[in-house]
Amino acid sequence: SAQIADLQQKLLDADSGDRAKQCCDSISIATILEAKCALKYLLGELVSSKVQESKLQSSLEQSQASCSDMQKMLMEERNHIAELEAEFQNQILVQEQQHQEKVNCSSWK
Repeated sequence: SAQIADLQQKLLDADSGDRAKQCCDSISIATILEAKCALKYLLGELVSSKVQESKLQSSLEQSQASCSDMQKMLMEERNHIAELEAEFQNQILVQEQQHQEKVNCSSWK
């Protein structure tokens, strides 16, 4: 009994990595010790998954903020281009009017 209790304690204290995975990979859980081992492994996996989810969520939020900033910048650039284009069209119109005035003045002479 003492040896069994000692072995059980050693199993509980064992590294949760390989031992727990081996325990969890078995087809059936026959003892409470195996169930504890599997539970310990699954809880570790849950914590790991939650940490990864948190990191991915943070990355997603940063990407969304960056995308929003880029869309705002793109809209501002489009507006600026539209203003420049309107100004350019106005300059072309003024140049055409000046040219027409010169042509008209030349023909009267």
